[in-house]
Amino acid sequence: MSIEVLLVDEDEDVLEIVGAFLGQEDGFEITTETDPETALDLATADDFDAVVSDYKMPRLDGMELCRALRDDGVGIPFLLFTAREYDDVADTAAEHGVTAVVQKGTGTEQYSVLADRIREAI
Repeated sequence: MSIEVLLVDEDEDVLEIVGAFLGQEDGFEITTETDPETALDLATADDFDAVVSDYKMPRLDGMELCRALRDDGVGIPFLLFTAREYDDVADTAAEHGVTAVVQKGTGTEQYSVLADRIREAI
């Protein structure tokens, strides 16, 4: 059984790197999208098991994307993958229906943490 993940970030380089690392995980199938509004349409229409989104994006940030999905009745796990400190976003993330917050960092350990959090949430 594969885990279908929609990965959303306005930075194509970030999508490529994160997508490559998550794609190496057993059973992960990654779909990437740079436009959060298109991601909203995809997540509403397709059968994804989880959404992983950056926080700061133009037009629709990660929190707003999560809230829009929740308002549309999409209850799949939503993980915020952000460079912001956890304490800076945790309360607001919970209010918007975010399942988990994973902090971006240097090195590759962050991708294993993200994959683990996705598995835990599903």
